[in-house]
Amino acid sequence: MWSIIRRVSLTQWIFIAMIAGVLFGVVFPAESQNLKVISTVFLKLIKCILVPLVFGTLVVGIAGHSDDLKAVGRLALKSIFYFEVVTTLALFIGLAAVNIMRPGIGLVLPPSGSAHDLAAPAKVTFSTIFEHVVPKSFFEAAANNDVLQVVVFAMMFGVALAQVTKEQREPMLRFCESLTEVMFKFTGVVMKFAPIGIGAAMAYTVGHSGLSVLLNLGKLILTLYTALAVFCLVVFVPVAFWIRLPLGRFLRLLREPILLAFTTTSSDAALPDAMKRLVSFGVPKRIVSFVMPLGYSFNLDGSTLYLAVASVFVAQAAGVDLSFGQQITMMLMLMLTSKGMAGIPRASQVILAGTLVSFNLPLEGVLIIIGVDELMDMARTTINLFGNCLATTVMARWEKQAGWDQGKLADSTAVET
Repeated sequence: MWSIIRRVSLTQWIFIAMIAGVLFGVVFPAESQNLKVISTVFLKLIKCILVPLVFGTLVVGIAGHSDDLKAVGRLALKSIFYFEVVTTLALFIGLAAVNIMRPGIGLVLPPSGSAHDLAAPAKVTFSTIFEHVVPKSFFEAAANNDVLQVVVFAMMFGVALAQVTKEQREPMLRFCESLTEVMFKFTGVVMKFAPIGIGAAMAYTVGHSGLSVLLNLGKLILTLYTALAVFCLVVFVPVAFWIRLPLGRFLRLLREPILLAFTTTSSDAALPDAMKRLVSFGVPKRIVSFVMPLGYSFNLDGSTLYLAVASVFVAQAAGVDLSFGQQITMMLMLMLTSKGMAGIPRASQVILAGTLVSFNLPLEGVLIIIGVDELMDMARTTINLFGNCLATTVMARWEKQAGWDQGKLADSTAVET
């Protein structure tokens, strides 16, 4: 029996806990309200991850590429420009979809028992952001979990670190890399408690709000898939035509990595095979080896679109009417905090939690979303992978090294497995 239990994955435990929580909330609505303390403890564990993780990943993401940016400056600038344009379009498409379909309307989140712990401006506007953005003290910002101030400090720190000599930069960079790796493991430990926290949150929410929460989660999944489909049609397809990419053959070449990313929800699992196939497609190896890893820090199209949908979904569920200016401010913050997070387990939830904290929105929304996150993660991981593969072909075209124009195109069946 123990060996069977050990073979159950974390994702499967989350689904089991979610179902058990729903049933408990339906059958014992009054008793389920006593489970609030369990979900609150889990939320506090998530909150304590935010500052060291955001600081470490941003500093490494900026200062860690300093040598590469100097060596291949032109390619780096073109790549980053393309990444920012595409991810900005992803954010706005996600923002439009969630405002049109409004999946959070009608969902009543239980009141947060720790709302006073959420450090954020009382009212978030452009003027308050500009006044509030620079921390008086990094340690004060860290203690208050003010993620926006930590992001600004980390970016300035990373830029400054990239400008010092290698001898001075390396020790601090190694410290930030070690901090990041430790926080990866810390996040993994915290997520082992996710089934307990999510099960308790679902029981508490269903007991408080009824089964209508499941309808809203279905709308959220539909909203995300619709937005990703629109993003592919209005961004990926025109880009492919612009660079004269044989899209049909390109998709056939990448079908196995795409299927692997979709079924495993892991971009890392599909990355090596995808890079090998891109080289066989005719993209120079130097471009593939530079653009693909860089893209996994700066070009997570599916994840950024998801974050736009999820953050506004929580605001809608909380009954918070965000103005257009507040939503744009939130998108700018997501654009910054989503960089460098590719290797973090449940990265999107960590970033989403930090954003909600900064805008004084209830973290209970994160627990509800995590219950169905696997279904959404399959789609956004696939888009992340394909978006970065497409980006490498764009860079090859810009560098006038598009090998598929010279008859170097290899069919997917010719690629070694």
